[in-house]
Amino acid sequence: MLKRSKFSAVLAVLALVFMALGVLASAGSVGAQETTSTVGAVTSDAPLATEDAGFVLIVKVSGLIDPVLADFIRSSIDEAEREGALSLVLQVNSTGVVVSDAVFIDLLRQIQGSTVPVGIWVGPSGSHLTGPAAQFVGAAAQVGMAPGTRLGNAGEPLIAGLDMKRLAPLVDNTVSNQEAADLGITTLDAPTVGDYLVNSPGVKTREIIAENGETRREPLTQVRFGQISLVAQLMHTVASPAVAYLLLTIGLALIIFELFTAGVGVAGVVGAVSLILSGYGLAVLPTQWWAVALICLAMIALAVDVQTGIPRFWTGAGVVLYVVGSFTLFDGLSLSWVTLLVGVASVLLAFLAGMPSMVRTRFSTPTIGREWMIGEIGRAVSSVNPDGVVQIRDALWRASTNRATPIEELDRIRVTGIDGLVLEVEPEEGGAKDYRDRSPRSGGDVSPE
Repeated sequence: MLKRSKFSAVLAVLALVFMALGVLASAGSVGAQETTSTVGAVTSDAPLATEDAGFVLIVKVSGLIDPVLADFIRSSIDEAEREGALSLVLQVNSTGVVVSDAVFIDLLRQIQGSTVPVGIWVGPSGSHLTGPAAQFVGAAAQVGMAPGTRLGNAGEPLIAGLDMKRLAPLVDNTVSNQEAADLGITTLDAPTVGDYLVNSPGVKTREIIAENGETRREPLTQVRFGQISLVAQLMHTVASPAVAYLLLTIGLALIIFELFTAGVGVAGVVGAVSLILSGYGLAVLPTQWWAVALICLAMIALAVDVQTGIPRFWTGAGVVLYVVGSFTLFDGLSLSWVTLLVGVASVLLAFLAGMPSMVRTRFSTPTIGREWMIGEIGRAVSSVNPDGVVQIRDALWRASTNRATPIEELDRIRVTGIDGLVLEVEPEEGGAKDYRDRSPRSGGDVSPE
């Protein structure tokens, strides 16, 4: 029976682990963009740099422009101005803006009015700069794009004074790097950020001959890379649509899993943390809150049939609500089919296979609804005053006691009754009544098995 219980518990959490892997994969895709090498043609020739050659600050802007990234760009501009940088280069890969128009307008004005030239490089290959974020090119001093990137769908300019020669072709259209060059939008041929750097005005370089006989340029100007803090990076990752959606699903599923398990484990804590993080992400993103309500109702509906282990009306209703809520969760943003598949498949696996199997195992044992537990002796894992956790036969249970007889941690306890999944307990010594006489085993050796 113990082995079967363990197997059922493993099956119950398998789907939740699957969803967690989905979160990691979604976060990893963001991280992959963040860790892509940006040195390009700039080799590690630090000794060549000279103090009088100045420095260029390069920062990565990857993902939706949310409050974290907006603050990071603002602080990078301030740092470049304060430290006297030759220029600031924003290495951009973004498909939208989720801050308010007022915040984004202030950011555009700061780029436009910076005393340090702010350049835009869309890269590496496969990157995009689309949506209102594409208006950065109208405020920037110069623009470069890597092969295989796209730029556009900027919408109508939000402020006056932007470079309309660049923005006019991008209002409701996207262009490739070659098309951008033909239209005069890009001013530099920049397959890598290193090529962008060595071709930037004011950057001092030297020519060297490589082993293959080709001549290339290397910068004498120092290069500094701005880094976003770990906490800020965490909040930025949480505010991505895929991660926020999967964290919401994981948090709700783990809370329900915790309710169906008699013991107290890490599932509830992890579920609560997941819900808190998803709450931040959903608050930042353009979330349709009625869709969040649908997902919550879906989890409740799915939980109704978990105890029976047989899919019925509520299972079907829960699946429909969850799918509808998933597809309509964000206004103007769409989740990838991979993310939706991970979410829907994991919920089905958890609620149709894992949790029902665990609950059947739990309720098929003599630990629920039988008299044998009354009179059992155990110990308090935490103080019970009036609620806490106790251990009976190596299993953890929620427990409650009379307020007049609080139980300290590690004290021995006796079970006096069962109320659903909560044990009613009292101190082994000093209780109101000795309930051991009510155990069936007191009149004979009756095995609970």
